[in-house]
Amino acid sequence: MLATIMLYTGSVVITLWGIAHIVPTKSVIAGFEPLTADNRRILTMEWVSEGLTLCFIGVLAFCVTAMVPRDSAGSLLALRGCAVMLLVMAFWTLVTGGRTSVVQFKVCPIVKTAVAVLLLAGSVV
Repeated sequence: MLATIMLYTGSVVITLWGIAHIVPTKSVIAGFEPLTADNRRILTMEWVSEGLTLCFIGVLAFCVTAMVPRDSAGSLLALRGCAVMLLVMAFWTLVTGGRTSVVQFKVCPIVKTAVAVLLLAGSVV
């Protein structure tokens, strides 16, 4: 039961974090102005892509938890794969955006790592 709660909590948190990433895209891009049209498009693409990736990881973890026996090989592979991807993304954010003065960039690696821990722990317990 505790494992299932950890898995659902992690999946919902990272999905919401992904949505929270996407919603303010316009204002985030405006904060980088002046930009060329191409740079604006690229920054928008990258910003939204990360949000969609986070949503995908969360939805995948949620669906696997809901539909696949937790101790199956497929479930363990998917959940642990999601956790590893979140850790890679957390590291990348830490060494890039996390080194800026923007608070959200400093919080992002913490959120990603915390959810990765929840997914790993939920897949082990």
